[in-house]
Amino acid sequence: MGLFRKKEKETEEYLIKEKPFRCTHCGNNKFWYRKALLNTAMAEFFELSWANRQAKCLVCSECRYIHWFLW
Repeated sequence: MGLFRKKEKETEEYLIKEKPFRCTHCGNNKFWYRKALLNTAMAEFFELSWANRQAKCLVCSECRYIHWFLW
């Protein structure tokens, strides 16, 4: 049933420090880009989760392995 299915974004190739990035698990070079919050217990306790750092994630389109980057 495609009625409620969300259309996935197109995959892309990425460069890390001017070098083509490949999945460390399967060697694929196509990824989806996502952002994720790096929650800490202290920030959650004081309801300041919005102040936590954010990571950039590249999700492999082949094996779905998530590569995390902090920059």
